[in-house]
Parts: sequence; structure tokens; C-alpha cells
Amino acid sequence: MTLDPLLLLFFPALMAFAAVSDMLTMTIPNRVSLLLVAGFVAMAIFTGMPLKVFGMHLGAGLAVLAITFTMFVLGWIGGGDAKLAAATGLWCGFGVLLEYVLFASIFGGLLTLAILYGRTFLLPEFAMKIGWISRLHHHKTGIPYGIALAAAGLVVYPQTQIWSAVAGS
Repeated sequence: MTLDPLLLLFFPALMAFAAVSDMLTMTIPNRVSLLLVAGFVAMAIFTGMPLKVFGMHLGAGLAVLAITFTMFVLGWIGGGDAKLAAATGLWCGFGVLLEYVLFASIFGGLLTLAILYGRTFLLPEFAMKIGWISRLHHHKTGIPYGIALAAAGLVVYPQTQIWSAVAGS
């Protein structure tokens, strides 16, 4: 069995974990973002990514980090969201960063509307006993935006240079 399918699944597996973690606990563990960064570096080395291209990906990740850190300081997003977006920006590079931001905005808006609409209904008694559902339904709880960030990352992933290098397309 070739290693390529496993390498291609690294990013989606971490994104799925981040989305589920954010939905269930309203947190995205730091290790997810750290693994994404380390995984990107390993993949860049494995695929022979030129140093100049690597630097551009690093610049994209740092640009996203600067913007999302500002959003975190202003209280607009959580710290896990900021780190996840920055790590995903590293994987995207400037080549697909705009698409990533666009999809994250659309998915985030739809997610927010769906959750806010869902909060207008009373939860059935059995659902109120399930911690993450009850927490998500509470009007003072934020929106698990990591779900939208992860979904957007998964949509643009096949357009990234890492995907092309590993998949051979």
C-alpha cells in the first residue's frame, strides 16, 4: 500500500477532529493547530516544496494569524478559531487563501443563522440532558465557528499545492 492516501488524509482528519471538538466542547485543542503546522512542514519537505513557495505559505499563515488574532482580541472569535484559521492558511497558501476565506464566511454565516434559528425553539427534555446540545442551544453560548473553518478547509484542500504534489495531479 502506498503512503499517499494516508498523507492526503492527515489534513482532513485533523479538520474533522477540530470541527467535532468545537461542536461538542466549544474549544479547539492547541494540539490540533500545532499538528497542522508540523504536518504542513513535514509535507512540504516530503514533497520537495521549494523554499520560496514554503515562505509564501508561511506568509499566508502569518497574515491570517495577524488578522484572526486581532479578531480574537476584539472578542469576535475564539482563540482556537484564530489558531485553526491560521494553520489552515498555512496549508492554503496565497493561491487558495481567498477561496478559503470566502467559504469560511459563507459556511460561518449559514451556521450562525441555523444555530440562532434553532435557539428560538424549546429543546425537548431528553435533549436538554445532553450537555453539548444544551450548551449549543443556550443563548449566551457563542457559535462553534471551527465547524465552518474546518468545512471551508476541506472544500479548498484539493486545490492546494500539497494535495497536487501528493496526489500527482
